[in-house]
Amino acid sequence: MSIHYPSGQGPHLHRTKLVNHLPAPRQSSYSKRGMSLEKEINESNQYYRATHQAVIHKKPTPIQLVKVDYPKRSAAVIKEAYFRRPSTTDYNGVYKGYYIDFDAKETRNKRSFPLKNFHQHQIDHLMACVKQGGICFAFIKFTTLDLLYLLPATKLFAYWQDQQNGGKSSITLTTIKKDGIPVKYGLNPRLQYLPAVDRLIAIYKKGEKNE
Repeated sequence: MSIHYPSGQGPHLHRTKLVNHLPAPRQSSYSKRGMSLEKEINESNQYYRATHQAVIHKKPTPIQLVKVDYPKRSAAVIKEAYFRRPSTTDYNGVYKGYYIDFDAKETRNKRSFPLKNFHQHQIDHLMACVKQGGICFAFIKFTTLDLLYLLPATKLFAYWQDQQNGGKSSITLTTIKKDGIPVKYGLNPRLQYLPAVDRLIAIYKKGEKNE
């Protein structure tokens, strides 16, 4: 199936399956083995909504269908579709009266996170949200090392600008450990990231007082 992207999207994403598949059975342990970061966040968000702690959702991607086949009366297969516009970030919502907006990224690298995982329109979107007082960040997972961090958007902006000026094209793990906030695994929810968001809110409040 062919997917046609608007300008601004990377060419490496030009062919994407839109057919949903049932996840493989997994152990009931809260271990993160075999789970994508997106699925971990989605399950945690579902728990946070059910317990009335936060209302955060994954943003839907607007798609225009072009060709659909019906091999069975009860099933449809999308053969061709267009993304109507470049996506912004992955998640947004409300927590403790604050607008929350973030993107989730994974890397198998052990020493650094490549900035090519982001796009300019995503950085622009986060900058606009920060200007309006939003709590924004990048959720970064080093899958090989089982390490997760929330990186404040303002830190990401600095690394992105440095790259634009001819600087490094990646952020070292050492830097992310210094500037980011670690996220822990637990039982309910499995990915306990709201305590890290609380720390970001505290940093935001401190910055407001110093202005």
